[in-house]
Amino acid sequence: MSASRQKGFTYIGVLILVATLGAVGAAYGELASHARQRDKEKQLLFVGGEYRDAIESYYEKTPGAFKRYPHKLEDLLLDRRFPVAVRHLRRLYPDPMTGSEEWGVVKAPDGGIMGVYSLSSETPVKSGNFTYAERAFEGAASYADWRFVYEGRSPTGLSSPGPQGTGG
Repeated sequence: MSASRQKGFTYIGVLILVATLGAVGAAYGELASHARQRDKEKQLLFVGGEYRDAIESYYEKTPGAFKRYPHKLEDLLLDRRFPVAVRHLRRLYPDPMTGSEEWGVVKAPDGGIMGVYSLSSETPVKSGNFTYAERAFEGAASYADWRFVYEGRSPTGLSSPGPQGTGG
């Protein structure tokens, strides 16, 4: 074989190698991106649960017979309704999906905040196998549909049904 024909085969071999490496790199990038999104989802479920639990604590510990929701998220940090301030949440968490400090809020009938949700319109990777409290998230079209809501207790002590179906 002549030297020029061997160079042609080497060139084609290098092109095939580069194309293969590119495809493998793209597949790895997609896999890594998917893993990052799953990590952010786990963080959203944790943080959203923390907000829901803090709202529940604020609501249930309201002095007197008439229960109230917090009027702003900052009320969860330092509840001054008591002689000694009570903390229902250690800090305000950013939305893991957007990285922003801003959350969507679910308003209660009294004007307070009964829940939070991400402002992300991305489609969730997780679509099933949620906990009982998060069962309404199944099949959600976006993270904004994952609403972390505490609906309070009815006078009978049962969770009152609500539009989000997340129970208390």
